[in-house]
Amino acid sequence: MERLRVLFAVHDWGLGHATRGLVLIRALLARGHEVTVICAGRAAALLRQELNGSCAFIELRDIPKPLSRMAFLFYIRMSLAMPAVFETFRREQRLVEDLCRDRRFDRIISDSRLGVHHPVIPSYFLFHSPRQIIPGRPRALERFVESNQRSLLFKARKILVPDSAKDGLAGELCHHLACDWENRLEYIGILSRVRRQDLPQDIDVFISISGAEPQRTIFERLVLAQAHQLRGRVVITLGRPDLAPAVADDGRLAVHSFMDRATQEAMMNRARLVVTRSGYTTVMELAELGKRALLVPTLGQSEQEYLAAYHHRLGHAYGVRQKDLRLARDVAIAGRYPGLSTSCPTSVSVTRFLAAIEA
Repeated sequence: MERLRVLFAVHDWGLGHATRGLVLIRALLARGHEVTVICAGRAAALLRQELNGSCAFIELRDIPKPLSRMAFLFYIRMSLAMPAVFETFRREQRLVEDLCRDRRFDRIISDSRLGVHHPVIPSYFLFHSPRQIIPGRPRALERFVESNQRSLLFKARKILVPDSAKDGLAGELCHHLACDWENRLEYIGILSRVRRQDLPQDIDVFISISGAEPQRTIFERLVLAQAHQLRGRVVITLGRPDLAPAVADDGRLAVHSFMDRATQEAMMNRARLVVTRSGYTTVMELAELGKRALLVPTLGQSEQEYLAAYHHRLGHAYGVRQKDLRLARDVAIAGRYPGLSTSCPTSVSVTRFLAAIEA
């Protein structure tokens, strides 16, 4: 395969898109391709650190993130922000046109940044939610939103879906869709940065605190107030890269201000049960490791709420709303669930991704 110049755009709403994008960027680099990354915020910081100068970077602000303490305020603010969202898409499109004229890219890959594509250069969207889950599940409105997303996503050659075509992890986010996608969806399998390691299972509960503010802090306070009630060895990461690295450990309960990705991967491998948010990237990581989990969705993020309820209903993992969290009770219940799993590990997914974009 000849060396390709690849423009790779990454959505910066949380770090999930950056971590799954990292898997693919490293695969492209290993094949000898040249990669330029469009990203912003914490996602850009993570990718710069992990890729260590092996890629060029272009900072470009992403869509607004009008998060709130209350779910209904989030949806109101997001609706009001739609003019700014579409202006962001137009700004992305102008940048892509300028970059492609100057740098002559061979491929464009966009993880959920819908303005990053080109009418001539082969473009691919990495996208796991052709259907948006709307609170109350109004089917007519969900179909309307799906139809609009279809129009935006059809500007690319293929939509690469990080899930299996059957028995997938994302449920109705990418299966049993209302619109005709005309075979444009290509299911490549899950993408997880974490890998199974042969490590002792010496942590009873590993708790990962995350989520956009103010919900991250609310979750942190709930966990720290209840963690002493848990039995066995418990490790907590607060997800605070803004703090100096620090660990408080009394021999049974350890609280880390922050963990780098390698340390967090090791902790997930060592844990018998993981307490975490139910973002799709996290769900893929749990499935890659085959872990039992207690899923606590971020308030107001309907996709996380759906995924927690979906895997709870299927009997894979236990899900509980943040405001209802009773850690000792819920961890005991979650331990009775078998955990998440997948028939298509990341190694297979990466091979399918490369085959798609190198064709």
